[in-house]
Amino acid sequence: MPGFDNAKQFPQSIEDIDYSDIEEKYQVPFEEGFDTIIVVDNAPIVDESKKEKLLKFIKKIFKNVGNIKEEGICMPMDPDPKTGTPTSKGCLFIEFETPEQALMAIKQYDGYPMDKTHLLAVNRFTDIEKYSQVEEEYKEPEEEKFVEKEHLRSWLTDPQARDQFVLYRGDDVFIFWNKKTEPPEEAHKRNNWTETYVQWSPLGTYLATFHRQGIALWGGPSWNKIIRFVHSGVKLIDFSPNEIYLVTWSNEPIALGPNGGAGTPFGPDDEGRQIIIWDVHGGNLLRSFPSSSLSPDGTPNKITWPMFKWSPADKYFARVTQGQQGQQGQQILSVYETPGMGLVGNKSIKIEGLVDFEWAPASDKEKEKDKHSGDKKQRDELLSYWTPEIGNQPARVTLLNIPSKEIVRTRNLVNVTDCKMHWQSNGDFLCVKVDRHTKTKKSTFSNLEIFRVREKDIPVEVIEVKDVVIAFAWEPRGERFAIITTSDPNYGQPSQGGSPLKTSVSFYYLEKPKSGKALNEFDINYLETLEKKTSNAIYWSPQGRHVILATLRSATIFDLEFWDLDFETTLEQKESTKADPASCLQLMSTQEHYGVTDVEWDPTGRYVITSSSFWRHSIDNGYILWDFKGTQLQKHLMDKFKQLLWRPRPKSLLTSEQKKTIKKNLREYSKIFDEEDYAEISTLSKEQIAHRRRLMEEWNAWRKKVEKDLLEERESAGIVPISKREDDSIEVIEEWIEEVVEEIEEIIAD
Repeated sequence: MPGFDNAKQFPQSIEDIDYSDIEEKYQVPFEEGFDTIIVVDNAPIVDESKKEKLLKFIKKIFKNVGNIKEEGICMPMDPDPKTGTPTSKGCLFIEFETPEQALMAIKQYDGYPMDKTHLLAVNRFTDIEKYSQVEEEYKEPEEEKFVEKEHLRSWLTDPQARDQFVLYRGDDVFIFWNKKTEPPEEAHKRNNWTETYVQWSPLGTYLATFHRQGIALWGGPSWNKIIRFVHSGVKLIDFSPNEIYLVTWSNEPIALGPNGGAGTPFGPDDEGRQIIIWDVHGGNLLRSFPSSSLSPDGTPNKITWPMFKWSPADKYFARVTQGQQGQQGQQILSVYETPGMGLVGNKSIKIEGLVDFEWAPASDKEKEKDKHSGDKKQRDELLSYWTPEIGNQPARVTLLNIPSKEIVRTRNLVNVTDCKMHWQSNGDFLCVKVDRHTKTKKSTFSNLEIFRVREKDIPVEVIEVKDVVIAFAWEPRGERFAIITTSDPNYGQPSQGGSPLKTSVSFYYLEKPKSGKALNEFDINYLETLEKKTSNAIYWSPQGRHVILATLRSATIFDLEFWDLDFETTLEQKESTKADPASCLQLMSTQEHYGVTDVEWDPTGRYVITSSSFWRHSIDNGYILWDFKGTQLQKHLMDKFKQLLWRPRPKSLLTSEQKKTIKKNLREYSKIFDEEDYAEISTLSKEQIAHRRRLMEEWNAWRKKVEKDLLEERESAGIVPISKREDDSIEVIEEWIEEVVEEIEEIIAD
């Protein structure tokens, strides 16, 4: 800084003093101090006589979002040029107590219809300065160069129609092509690609990786980063069924920090929240939610994932929350609609004692109708929920339409301990597994309540099971289901020591009656029960028909049973219309995988992988590839093997008629596939023969070289080769060696 010893260096006046360094150091942002003020435009223009009435009406509208400060409404008045009487300008300034209340007022009342001719426009006061600095002259933005992007579903164009799977081992993540009996072909590999685990999107378009800063989605042939979502400490994610939206959860509440969230997608209304819903295609933050409310005793509820459940068409998502802290039975079902992310009807549904709910899947016909229909009117989507016994009221299962909120069916239940709802994949049937207790509450048993949803008045069939049902699974796109039951007294006891339960597996099927009932009605028929099992998990093939009964996470038994429910032993049985369905149930193979923790079918239902994860134990980690019959194709033992997931496939583009034609001509297609397989095997054989020929040629060349060198050494030493000794006779000696292979002693009675 220059000195002021010389009087000429002093400023001539106060205006000449340079304060720029001080202003820069102590500059206060324009937004600070004004973030509680909003500007309301398009209000009615009134004179002094109607001013108080208008202010009273405005205050009545905006008081729902927060507390307005005393004398916090200002409406500028100017003299009318014609009459000279003071009139309003059509705008108002409203000051709330907190910035959050001001933001809520903008969200709820921007575009609010005050009357037929006045739609309110609500903005931040700080936006006035920002928009006033917009340049008057329009400058055309620079045109960005077109960069062709990779096709995100390019893997579906594989000439051999192979499937991919992701494998996570140690710090490495691999993408492999399945090659049946041959070792898998590596498509991509990356070290430290994720910090916790990986997850495919429902249709297989994206691979999600987890990082401290958030989630990244990858795809395309080069596996480049498609998009990333900033959410610190993210632990869990969930995609909507059609990959339009992504839900992320972190146990760390969002904190904006001293910079107010600058450089992040978060705003003041997101602070302290843990759940975020994103637009997958644009990467935009659509809405944030608190993680969970408090339970009636004031303690935080446990995290259940997914926290939001999506309707099949991505139109709605919902969750159960506690309505009012400290009061029993105040649960509410909050249903939100997309893309606005607001509550359906601007109000949650209060349901006393609500425990759980499930959306009904859409049938193939409904999906096709929604795809080709030009009607913008939203079709009702169905969900089911259940409530326990409260006081003198019985437990209840209810079917509810959304968005009309019309109750289409209820079912009362008594002596209920718990309920689990299982929808069939086409939404034709709902099975409610009801765990009941006796009047003395000393023992429990199960009932299966099956709702025939497509029939008039939705009739309900009941299957009484004497034992407890520990597993239930519908056949995909079918009318059969399997249950695992147990009467083992150790069930529910924590001190089992890893020993498996004694279980039974039963199969049922729903059959259309030939006469006497409507064609759309079904009869529930018993198929067969497999006794004396240890199975505790059911895995249906994605294409139906085949099922695996597995004993998982046991310390002593690791059985895998491969069953075929449409096995046909003879041509006569196949053509017979009176064939017993139970005779088609066939055990194809019983296998064992030591330490098995997971079972994964591929999308085609032709192959299945069983794996032993390092996350569960550290013994014999790795995976085994089987075909649907239970024949082992490959086995790979890997240290620190963590995870393996098949890449999902989107729905086939073929119509039902085209599929029927393919099945009808399957033998002709099989010949083509057999020729391709034979050609591939022949190619491998040719490669092996060529490799062996090269090795033989190298051996012969080496042998000739050694013989030549040896001959030269003998000649230089004066040794006459055997071939040049004329006097010596050559004697050929043949030697026979006899070896006893096997001796059998037999006593022949006289």
